[in-house]
Amino acid sequence: MDVDWNEIFVFNISPLEMMVRGTITYWFIFILLRLAGKRDAGSLGVADLLVLVLIGDAAGNAMAGQSASVMDGMTVVATLIFWSVAVDRLGYFFPGLRRLLEPSQVCLVKDGVLQRKGMRREYITLDELMESIRMAGLERLDQVKRAYMESNGEISIISQSNETIQRNDLRSKPE
Repeated sequence: MDVDWNEIFVFNISPLEMMVRGTITYWFIFILLRLAGKRDAGSLGVADLLVLVLIGDAAGNAMAGQSASVMDGMTVVATLIFWSVAVDRLGYFFPGLRRLLEPSQVCLVKDGVLQRKGMRREYITLDELMESIRMAGLERLDQVKRAYMESNGEISIISQSNETIQRNDLRSKPE
């Protein structure tokens, strides 16, 4: 099998056109995501990740010129963001539907005792769980009243003193 070096290194589209396509696509996605009001990147859920992957694919086609026009890619990206926002809003206004759209929390620790079934379900090792407990400012498992794997993938910890701690909370506290 021969490598066609010309195909690899020669532009199929002018570089200026690719830069214009990239610029237009970047600012279009940036503005749409700002308007969509997405949560912070640290709390990406499965649906958010899916939308980002699909946006990347659609935007890549638009930037590289594999689709007929930038408008084709922008239309696909706008459609993906529309559905992402619509699903979020439907889950907010219809709690029964939210239970179908989002995974439920899984208990990992109950009254200082490991819940092995929940850990197996979420593939959480003891080392990973203990790291989260230490990041919550606790030293021992018996200091944990409850630990949950939340629907966004974060581990939340409720200490025996009933103080709820999430990993994201640790980043936002001032020194």
